[in-house]
Amino acid sequence: MRKGLAFTAVLLAAATLGLNAQRPMKAPKGGKAISDELIGIFFEDISSSADGGLYAELLQNGSFEYSPAERDGWGPGTAWKQVRPGHSLGTMQVRMDNPLNANNSTYMRLHTERVKEYYDYKGWKGYGLQNDGFDGISVKAGAKYDFSVFLRNIGQPKSVRVVLAKPGQGWGAEPTALAETNLDVRSTSWTKYEAVLTPTEDCKNANLQILVLNIGDLDIDQVSLMPQDTYNGHGLRKDLAQALADLHPKFMRFPGGCVVHGGGDGFWDTYRWKTTIGPKEQRRSLKNTWGYHQSMGLGYYEYFQFCEDLGMQPVPILPCGVSCQGANGGWNMYPTQAQDVVPMSEMDEWVAEAIDLIEWANGDPATNKWAKMRADAGHPEPFNLKYLGLGNEEKISPEFCERFKYIYERVTKAHPEIVIVGTAGPGSHPGNNDLETGWKLAEELGMPIIDEHYYEPNSYFLSKRQYDSYPRDRKTKVYLGEYAAKDKKLIDALAEGLYLLHVERNGDVVCMTSYAPLFARKNATNWNPDLIYFDNERPFLTCSYYVQQLFGLSSGQYYYGDCVSFEGDAPGVEQPQVDVHYGQSVILNVKTRKLYVKLINAGDQAKKANVNLSRFGLKKVATKTVLTGQPNDENNYEQQPIAPKTEEVKAQKKFSLDLAPYTMVMLEYSL
Repeated sequence: MRKGLAFTAVLLAAATLGLNAQRPMKAPKGGKAISDELIGIFFEDISSSADGGLYAELLQNGSFEYSPAERDGWGPGTAWKQVRPGHSLGTMQVRMDNPLNANNSTYMRLHTERVKEYYDYKGWKGYGLQNDGFDGISVKAGAKYDFSVFLRNIGQPKSVRVVLAKPGQGWGAEPTALAETNLDVRSTSWTKYEAVLTPTEDCKNANLQILVLNIGDLDIDQVSLMPQDTYNGHGLRKDLAQALADLHPKFMRFPGGCVVHGGGDGFWDTYRWKTTIGPKEQRRSLKNTWGYHQSMGLGYYEYFQFCEDLGMQPVPILPCGVSCQGANGGWNMYPTQAQDVVPMSEMDEWVAEAIDLIEWANGDPATNKWAKMRADAGHPEPFNLKYLGLGNEEKISPEFCERFKYIYERVTKAHPEIVIVGTAGPGSHPGNNDLETGWKLAEELGMPIIDEHYYEPNSYFLSKRQYDSYPRDRKTKVYLGEYAAKDKKLIDALAEGLYLLHVERNGDVVCMTSYAPLFARKNATNWNPDLIYFDNERPFLTCSYYVQQLFGLSSGQYYYGDCVSFEGDAPGVEQPQVDVHYGQSVILNVKTRKLYVKLINAGDQAKKANVNLSRFGLKKVATKTVLTGQPNDENNYEQQPIAPKTEEVKAQKKFSLDLAPYTMVMLEYSL
């Protein structure tokens, strides 16, 4: 056989094997069809999760748009400091006349009076600004960093030195230049300047200095320093994005949370997706609900792109004309009066907000202006949006119901193919008035999915099994969009895992879940616990992270409740209902031809599980993963004692397994 034909034959054989490996199998009898999108993630910009977190930008307040309205003491100069090596002289002035654009209205004017080289500084001179990033800028030797800035010259041309610097050690010591470039600035209109900086050594606390080397005035705005090595080259911090990828999520809900609808100060700072797309310098930054600044460098385009990168369904959440009841002190002071509402005469604007988003995500660039904006940004193909959330845990007041119904009916008429996710209000517990009213509205409208939220001590997740009693004939399915035990110890993670076993058993009623919150930056945490903590160097994975990861790995379309029994349980009982701190779940994925057995013991006594997988055609080797420890063990910045351990074991159809206290075991089989 000729060499070319042989190579073709190999490719065809490989393709055939690939097709066979992915060919869905027929599920053996006894399984219950469940959702295979049960485990997703919920990203909200809380605890500096975006700027200084998942968004890889290394400079803070690069657009000079920080304001005291966001945080007391903040202003355009926050995160910047004046530098004048060699005893150079000058002044900084905040300006808003003739800005870069209407959405980026503040900039800084540098007035340089004297440039002098002082002998102690070995060539360092000039007048300008320094940015220390978010608790320092962490850079790696040999890595490439894209620098950009908008400058406007006034008067004679300027030479501008841009330096990535390592601070000097000790008082008066000169810094070390890790990388630098010089810009020749001549244009008297706003012009973008770009350079690539490559540090010569690692540094955890570098800073960026921009030094004007000539006397006169220079305007500066929209300064950026981005690593070239980002996740899939799409501008997200690689290690944090990989931590999310390793969860194997089936969807991502974004951008919140209370961020969606102006949770802190009323409806005026509501998140508007249209101002988060397009060139970064043209996006409108916003006060964050959690008391800091959102640059919108991580906007809707990046969210959708990340969903595509990870193979997740995007689940964007839009406001529906009602603010969070937490606005204006409403959580504690006036819980029935604090909602701001859009007049019904203005609701068509919010209907258009939803319809235009669908067109932006899925439309044809040749016929739709919003779809053309998506294509112009570099994505001519549709994002294939399937889900759209309307509202986020608003109090289910008469005003909310009126506005939700108005927007829901018009969006579903315009786009009946889109699956709408509604809301059950805050604190979605049986007997809660918002939950009952929310469900009544959902059933009246025939809503596909309703979003329930609750945060409780681990005792709740150890004992509650409410979805067992949910009616099976409801058209509306449950999305458990926010939940967590109120601590981050191993016992909390195992309690959440037991609850997820209950969710899998009820995967015909519950279609999606997502732990919340997702991220928290060290020294900038608004909420505890969180799934992933991080600093500039690395993520710190909690016990709950590993439980979520195991459930994400073991998704499937069928649940089998009669393959595992625990010694001491009554015969024929599929699963103890309450106050029993152990449980099991067997999940079949017919698409990947994988079978998963999950066992959890959150009690202080060992349990013996008897497993019978005789109905399945198992291959010879299985993978066993164990997560175990003491109940109060906790992963933190100093220690990470809890992590799963994996080994290959012989696959057996019938066997017994001793389940140690405070342990989760997952067995994965190929079929």
